[in-house]
Amino acid sequence: MKLTFLGGVDEIGSLGIVLDMRGKKLLLDYGFSPHDPPKFPLQPPDLDGFLLSHAHLDHSGMSSWVAGHRDCPIFATPPTQVVAELLARDSLKIARAEGWKDPFIEADIESLERAWKTVAFGRNFSVDGLNVQPVSAGHIPGSTMFRVEGDEAVLFTGDLNTRATRLMAPAKPVPCDTLIIESTYSGREHPPRRESEAEFLDAIDAVVERGGVAVVPAFAVGRTQEVLMVLKQGGFETWLDGMGRTVTEMYLETPQFVRDYPALERALEDVEVVRSPKGRQMALEADVVVTTSGMVEGGPVFHYLSKLERDRKNAVFLTGYQVPGTGGRSILDTRTYEADGVRHAVDAEVRKFDFSAHLGHSDIVEFAKGCGAKRVVLIHGEDREPVAAALRKEGFEVVLAARGDTVEFKASA
Repeated sequence: MKLTFLGGVDEIGSLGIVLDMRGKKLLLDYGFSPHDPPKFPLQPPDLDGFLLSHAHLDHSGMSSWVAGHRDCPIFATPPTQVVAELLARDSLKIARAEGWKDPFIEADIESLERAWKTVAFGRNFSVDGLNVQPVSAGHIPGSTMFRVEGDEAVLFTGDLNTRATRLMAPAKPVPCDTLIIESTYSGREHPPRRESEAEFLDAIDAVVERGGVAVVPAFAVGRTQEVLMVLKQGGFETWLDGMGRTVTEMYLETPQFVRDYPALERALEDVEVVRSPKGRQMALEADVVVTTSGMVEGGPVFHYLSKLERDRKNAVFLTGYQVPGTGGRSILDTRTYEADGVRHAVDAEVRKFDFSAHLGHSDIVEFAKGCGAKRVVLIHGEDREPVAAALRKEGFEVVLAARGDTVEFKASA
């Protein structure tokens, strides 16, 4: 068995791994990083199949390129398929608006539509003699871990969460020999989710009491839905702008992938949706505006920030990981961000709340122990050494590869 790492190993973004087992090559995710300009993984070889864990851009963003340039089936759940296509079209539009080189073309997206093979949890399938078991990853609706069995059992987690959220039931360990697992929060733990939610609602209460507006940049895929379900509890006047509305409607069409479908449906019923310039103006008078992009890299969030950023009564509440180099990270670190070549100062209150749908440090260790893995391959992390040390202390063989590496393994005894 061999693993070739195309990207997303010692970084968060542009993930791509080729699993070579019994001479068959399977691509495990293929995304790009939301930098300016984006960062892409290395190109894969000819493939026998592509296992796509979920639709976030750093995992799925280059799926269209694969469909247009490699003749192989692409295996994913229905929510992953529809959202990945939506994001592909949006990515192409953004690339052209920003003057970047097209990452793929429209014909590639059409090829993607034809390449899909639908998977369902609990239904194993075969790729040229390799048995594949899809299991919920607990990250966002449709997110999937893939257990591939050939000479040994390999489990690829994609992004993973073992703690229940309003949107998702927790993932469970799956027996395997080699575990390929994300390490986004190596060395860091998450507070209890209910504690984060309570702090978030209290902070918005304070903003509303002083006559301000809370702008909540949120990832359209997964985070927007989670935030809306939390805000439902607070009874605030909430407006929703950007792609999050479309993604929420897509999720409502696949209720079997949502932990509490009625709660998501009720949350959306209470939200005002921006559909026009007039609506965008009205949203400026609301209690809360939930809008894309989650890392403040474009989209409607720039409109709201430009109107509200200089008034200390207002607030910018970030709810997700902010990649270095993004607008959201800049707001956190320097209270400034850049839009259309202009540097903006943010005088409004700035806070970040932990709504992460990733494993914390100790969760990674416990998941590996639960899987009974002998070998752990750490990916998708900027600082993997803290969790690597913890895993070694527990007796695991730990693999820390770099972009471009190919590592060969002997089958576990």
